[in-house]
Amino acid sequence: MKIAILGAGAWGTALAISLSARHQVTLWTKDTNHLSELLSHRVNLSFFPDFSIPENIYLTDGLYEALEAADLALVVVPIAGFRETLENIANAGLNVPVIWGCKGFESGAAKLPHQIVAEAYPGEMPCGVISGPSFAEEVAQGLPTALTLASEDDQFSHEVASQLHSKNLRIYTSQDVVGVETGGAIKNVITVAAGISDGMGFGYNARAALITRGLMEITRLGVALGGKMETFMGLAGVGDLLLTCTGDLSRNRRVGLLLAEGKSLPDILRELGHVAEGVYTAEAALHLSGKLNVGMPITEAVCSILHDGMPARTAVERLLNREPKAEIY
Repeated sequence: MKIAILGAGAWGTALAISLSARHQVTLWTKDTNHLSELLSHRVNLSFFPDFSIPENIYLTDGLYEALEAADLALVVVPIAGFRETLENIANAGLNVPVIWGCKGFESGAAKLPHQIVAEAYPGEMPCGVISGPSFAEEVAQGLPTALTLASEDDQFSHEVASQLHSKNLRIYTSQDVVGVETGGAIKNVITVAAGISDGMGFGYNARAALITRGLMEITRLGVALGGKMETFMGLAGVGDLLLTCTGDLSRNRRVGLLLAEGKSLPDILRELGHVAEGVYTAEAALHLSGKLNVGMPITEAVCSILHDGMPARTAVERLLNREPKAEIY
């Protein structure tokens, strides 16, 4: 299969390394200077410096060149660049099936990726989303990973899953695009909260409570948006949430840990040098929760820390001092 991976960040590079063992892979970056770095070193020094890029992966900054012969486009740019990438594909007159791995909401209107696709890449080509518990480093190492591929076109999702599936990369299918997208987006917000809790030394009990109640928030919002409850009990829901809340490779968890140390958000983002989607997703999630009348107290607390300047300890204490209530969905 000829696969064009659009986005040469850590995740795009890891997927390229993994999939190149069985497929003809092109890795695209829109940055000419970044391309020069990749070609010169065969290492993604900017975003993924610990792994060599196999020689059989073709590298380019030409979108048309990347896609003209592709059987599938796998778009893994940050959500902020997703619309522009789709529009450029459409404007180039390229018709290719698209799978996206972007997580989060588009700023402003708080749109999920599939809504952006409907506006920026309309047509008859099948499309879908891929998500699940997956650190880029482990995928590049060939360690076992399981993901969910969701599409309204059931035949398309099964065909693509069968092509991408391997002994180290297990692909499950779903028709719940909204649920898979929502799980992948909101888990980053809950992960920031878990990082704050751990950074303050609140212990494993508190972390378990945050993960459990955070899953409730994800599920409530996802169902209100049209997702299916069972999706949030799977890889794209609780699976992804558990990984990012407990794994030290998580950028969003790192944000929470550094907030607990009292560092400012601008300093944290400069230190990371990578996108931490939870920072930007929190506001969109809170906006949607108000619009849909969905209670999301953990998300609200994270927003107050990230964007309102509330000290992390104050926000956590307010969260813990809420009135007791029945544990219901």
